[in-house]
Amino acid sequence: MPIDNGNLALKGLDDLFSTEENRQEEQREQVQQIPIDELHPFTNHPFKVLDDEAMTRTVESIAQYGVLAPLIARPRPDGNGYEIISGHRRQYAAKLAGLDTLPVIVRQMSDDAAVILMVDSNLQREHILPSERALAYKMKLDAMRRTSGRPSKENSRQLVGNFETADVVGKESGESGRQVQRFIRLTSLIPELLDMVDEKKISFNPAVELSYLDESQQRDFLEAMADTQNAPSLSQAQRLKKLAQEGHFSYDVAFAVMGEPKKDELDKVVIKNDTLRKYFPESSTPREMEEKIIGLLEESKTEKVVFRSDSIKKYFPSNYSSEQIENSILKMLDQRMKKRKHEAER
Repeated sequence: MPIDNGNLALKGLDDLFSTEENRQEEQREQVQQIPIDELHPFTNHPFKVLDDEAMTRTVESIAQYGVLAPLIARPRPDGNGYEIISGHRRQYAAKLAGLDTLPVIVRQMSDDAAVILMVDSNLQREHILPSERALAYKMKLDAMRRTSGRPSKENSRQLVGNFETADVVGKESGESGRQVQRFIRLTSLIPELLDMVDEKKISFNPAVELSYLDESQQRDFLEAMADTQNAPSLSQAQRLKKLAQEGHFSYDVAFAVMGEPKKDELDKVVIKNDTLRKYFPESSTPREMEEKIIGLLEESKTEKVVFRSDSIKKYFPSNYSSEQIENSILKMLDQRMKKRKHEAER
């Protein structure tokens, strides 16, 4: 029996050794073989698992050698399998390779600790999309603020030790706290605009400025961008942000700003997207519509004159305005439509 001496209880040797042995066993991480269907994605996982060339190589490697680096997961609160913290791409590739089980290190972790480890393990990848980095930085920043005490609204850069939280978040990736905050701004973009940043249709710096527009304003901007077929420059995005802050933003304003010629462009003829769409299949891209119109102009043998990017204006008299060119093109499209309809009825 334990000997009670005041506040100190002495246990027998067997109890002492057993307790130490159990403690070491609990702390020791063991690799387990877990059925692949019991492994589930991390909640709100910000990193995309894509069927790209890198995935194809990973599938081929796993099919030949198996999964060499164990995944890290934690038990789900409802007891239904495990939540993957690190290894989403490996799990997906293993499924494609036909594996039934995967090597996994199971850890008991809090929500915030799991978020931080999930982000840190994925940020080591070579290619990360802007949207992935933005969402990951936000998740880690929020988790760190919860563990260190939430800052006031006036102080969005909570101090952690000698570093501000945003600086700590970016340290592992070689980013400044300021750049981390700029990436996090992208999470305020509507999904369509955020996808355009990933696809490099909108550059990072203009995207940060556009993130200050509210959802309705962003949708108006998206429509204006489609109608003018222009990507925003930094100066245009900054102007739109200022106009929104001053209460002067509207679709017409965005269309006017986006329709302005940039320094590196010649004059262009702009025909609104909705106007052209009725003449083309819904799947047609602006480039495909432009090429079709140019092809029709070639067929019509219209007299050549100079135009924007040497594409359309060369087919019209030099004194034609943008409106006159638009009307001529639409008239030609109407004639084409009627001709096809007539041929179909014969």
